[in-house]
Amino acid sequence: MCFVAQNTRLADFTKSAGRHYPYRFSRVARSDSPCSSSARFFPLAPLRTGVSEFAFELELCAHLETRREGVLARQLGTSVANPGGRILDVVCVEPGPEFEDRIALSSATIPDAAIEADVGTGRARYWKDAFDCHPERAERALERACDVGFFERERRNGREYVRQVARYPDWYNRLVGIENKPDLGRPGDLEAQLRTDVSLALVDEIILATESYVTRAHLNRIPEEVGVWRVHREESVHADEVAADETTVDGSTLEVEVLREPDQLPVSEPGIEPLEFFPGRTDIAVVDPEAKARQRRRVAERAYGKGWRTFDIPECGSCELDAAGDLTLPRCAWNGRLVDANTECGPSCPGYDPETDSLPTVDLEAERDRRTPWEANPDGKRRQQSGLDQFG
Repeated sequence: MCFVAQNTRLADFTKSAGRHYPYRFSRVARSDSPCSSSARFFPLAPLRTGVSEFAFELELCAHLETRREGVLARQLGTSVANPGGRILDVVCVEPGPEFEDRIALSSATIPDAAIEADVGTGRARYWKDAFDCHPERAERALERACDVGFFERERRNGREYVRQVARYPDWYNRLVGIENKPDLGRPGDLEAQLRTDVSLALVDEIILATESYVTRAHLNRIPEEVGVWRVHREESVHADEVAADETTVDGSTLEVEVLREPDQLPVSEPGIEPLEFFPGRTDIAVVDPEAKARQRRRVAERAYGKGWRTFDIPECGSCELDAAGDLTLPRCAWNGRLVDANTECGPSCPGYDPETDSLPTVDLEAERDRRTPWEANPDGKRRQQSGLDQFG
């Protein structure tokens, strides 16, 4: 359901919704307007190292992988009413009580339609009777669920029957979202993004990670529910000032200084999702807890199958492993930094070297398997085909 929140009606609306939502609709303007929120959110703050957002994101993920249990993934959609409307830079999925069962089930994302289908682990069902969605979506989910080992099927009298190989486990717990903005002098739509995360409350915590110096004015303009991390590279932070985690990425020291802890967001309550911004008003949708719970499961499943190593290794002789030697980050020797092969590499680059014989052998899936609990080739729980005739 879509609503239009007028400035003069915001207080009445939040009362009727049953709680106070922190989204400041009256401050939102078109992004191309000279008075847009993105144009006046942060004062200029110089970026100390000139690191790109892409490199910052990869380095932070490599650091978090050594410090947090569970699953890390990059660039995941967290909108409900407007799919694709909000993309979180990093999502950390904390393990639930049956995390080991999920690891053993499949390495890939299980389709949401297959999870919701009326298919159990005992009696096999005719597949068209098991799905409550469009037939084409149901057929795609069926094929994918069979491919990844969540369903197994058999044929009876020309019909296809399916069942789950195992009950879908209660494998994830909290979801932590991280918005990366290394340079606060170029905030983009940061204010609107963070307020959307807080008002929708799809993730349990939301954190802003930056390399810029964070002033009190910055903290006052960021929603108070949002945690703030300052990421330091190469130079140390005094131990008596902060308690910082530390790791080595790309030959430099990486430390995370916690400037403000995030609040727990009300994920089990209704949320407010902004849909479109206009001068003086914002179109919104009220998202019920059931829809949020389904989207949380989709995000967790997508994170499990995707991970954060979704980048390409440049096909260039200047490409080399980072100095740590085991993170397989796409480092360019000519540029002296991490690079995005899809946007920065190729014959048009002055440092391009077509001789690729010296390129390191990189298996990103194997690297994820080696460094995390996730398994690339689990045994799975598919039964022997010869025993399927007993179900029916």
